[in-house]
Amino acid sequence: MRRVLLVVFTAILAGQHPAVAAGYPKVDAQVETPGLFDDAEGGNADADDPAIWVNDHDPSRGIVVATAKEGGLHSYRLDGKQIKHVAAPARPGPEHAPGRFNNVDIVDDLAIVSDRGRDHIRFYKVNGLEDLTAPDVPFVFSANQSEVDEQRTAYGLAAWYDRADRATYVLVSRRSTTQVALLKVEPRGKRYSYRVVRTLDLPGEFTLPNGAKWQPCDEPGVQPQVEGMVVDHRTGTLYAGQEDVGIWRVSAKLTGRPVLIDKVREFGVPGTYDPETEECAPGKDPGFGGHHVSADVEGLTIHYGRNLLLVSSQGDNTFAAYDLPGRYRASFQIKYGDDLVQESDGATVVGTSLGPRYPHGLLAVQDGRNAGESRDSTNFKFVRWEEVARAIP
Repeated sequence: MRRVLLVVFTAILAGQHPAVAAGYPKVDAQVETPGLFDDAEGGNADADDPAIWVNDHDPSRGIVVATAKEGGLHSYRLDGKQIKHVAAPARPGPEHAPGRFNNVDIVDDLAIVSDRGRDHIRFYKVNGLEDLTAPDVPFVFSANQSEVDEQRTAYGLAAWYDRADRATYVLVSRRSTTQVALLKVEPRGKRYSYRVVRTLDLPGEFTLPNGAKWQPCDEPGVQPQVEGMVVDHRTGTLYAGQEDVGIWRVSAKLTGRPVLIDKVREFGVPGTYDPETEECAPGKDPGFGGHHVSADVEGLTIHYGRNLLLVSSQGDNTFAAYDLPGRYRASFQIKYGDDLVQESDGATVVGTSLGPRYPHGLLAVQDGRNAGESRDSTNFKFVRWEEVARAIP
């Protein structure tokens, strides 16, 4: 999630969002993980993105692996209790940023993580979180550590195994830009590295139906970035959430022409950036936006059994469901008791049984405003799939 520079801008529809969200069904989560705290006492831990590992021998012993930015990587049992925590890498020098784990995906028993602080991709064995990263992994977007900054670093991530190539690939977005890179994972004995295959720049400026040129308002030099991504491994298709624009569909090999399958409600709204307040003042809405998601578009995940794409609509605290390859079905909210899941970043779903607790599958989501703590907190909520299915006619 981008730091909230655009509070005024994204609130242009603030009077509309509560009314929109009020009409959506609320789905009950059954489990939540312990709260994380983005302060010195809490180790600057900020929950972001979960991924689910299925234990083929005993599905009830599955594991959820989740990122916590500077707080590193956590693994949880399906009852929400923490199994293990590993720290993000320390800063290599006093002038450098520390490791900052942003997104995670799982291929077989390998957790693949984007390290936003170091511009690296890192690898961990799911069971035990053993670090399997080769010591000489290259930078993804930077030439060296001193060059890593808010626009030259790894951000969003999606990984999959390509059966035709018999290889694992990783798609990584570049923070504060429209660029996405395709990496091929390269085993190095018991460890892993990667190489960049190609990159793709998504559009950052758009021609509106009235002929006007538009791009989302942000601070100078910042482009509309991508974070949430998922690959449909059956078709080799990438679905990518460009936070202030909408949802794209394109070949996971980053070839061919991207298709915008849905737009955020704020699409086309002009804005003027104020450097003093670091906010964007919106102009008049010309009415060219979508109807189902509000900026930021965040976590994307696929339920293969139902052929559904689920998307976190952060601007109105809902989740949208689309029939693949991209027809809108329904939206819903998630709550744990009286705690509504808000400003959700990452989401992941498994549609097969994970034992008696989740007989039809599990949806795990990040909660950006975890209630019931004495200080600001984030965590993850786990939802039985059958509860979600009732909200999607």
